[in-house]
Amino acid sequence: MFDPTAYENIKVVIEGDIYDRDLSGEIIVIDRNDWINTAKLSRKYEISFTKRGYEPNLLSAMMTIEAGLENLSAELLESVDAKQLAGCKVNISFSLFHKNDMDVFKEIQKVLENIWGRDRAIMQTAVMNPLENKSRIQTHAKVSFNRLVFEEQIDDLSEMIDYMIASLEKLKKLLSE
Repeated sequence: MFDPTAYENIKVVIEGDIYDRDLSGEIIVIDRNDWINTAKLSRKYEISFTKRGYEPNLLSAMMTIEAGLENLSAELLESVDAKQLAGCKVNISFSLFHKNDMDVFKEIQKVLENIWGRDRAIMQTAVMNPLENKSRIQTHAKVSFNRLVFEEQIDDLSEMIDYMIASLEKLKKLLSE
């Protein structure tokens, strides 16, 4: 038997915490993807959810964890220098439909900065068909932490789920205005 890597341990904890919240009725899991890239020896896990009562195609949150070959080898080789790479990347993102208005983009940014902090990289990407003159567009807002997450920080990831839910609630309120 082998010792699971940080990626596997973090994935199991995240998945369990999110599905526990789904079973309790707090959220609804709407998608899950689990990839292994054998060409690059990397792994990626995504799980998406929304709040119960929200329209999933209008507002949702997603947590992504990723580990590459350098992360896996750092754990397997167990050298002192490699320990700093023995973790995984975690990203949080939100997908929402809203009025195509610059003020809405600014408000989304403000909501996410207030919850996640100004030291986080928050990138918004608008998705639209330029040939259609629609008043509503889709935005993907990604919160990046620009560092690896290690097994010792697993409890912080549960707290991140709380922040994701709070973000959904604040974004829903913003979109309702």
